[in-house]
Amino acid sequence: MNTMEDDVAYSGLGNGGGGARMDAKVVQTFQKSFVQVQDILDQNRLLINEINQNQESRMPDNLTRNVGLIRELNRNIRRVVDLYADLSSSIIESVAGAGAGSCEGDSTAAMR
Repeated sequence: MNTMEDDVAYSGLGNGGGGARMDAKVVQTFQKSFVQVQDILDQNRLLINEINQNQESRMPDNLTRNVGLIRELNRNIRRVVDLYADLSSSIIESVAGAGAGSCEGDSTAAMR
């Protein structure tokens, strides 16, 4: 069975002998982050369903409960944004570390 790790290991992200190890670390970070994001998005789906049901019921207690649910939803969205920001930073660091030197000269020449 072909895994995401197999795909990335041969994608050319790495540079030289240490590339496969760097790629595996990137894949592991991706997988961990995406699992966390998916869990949060699943929670958000449930929160949104409950918020909608409470709104449709128009019962004062349910509408009051929505305030807390919406706050939780907002916290979850901030967590997803933070996870994607951390993931982006990790990828940039990995790519920069794997290609230090060779890519830098190429980009300088392209800018001239």
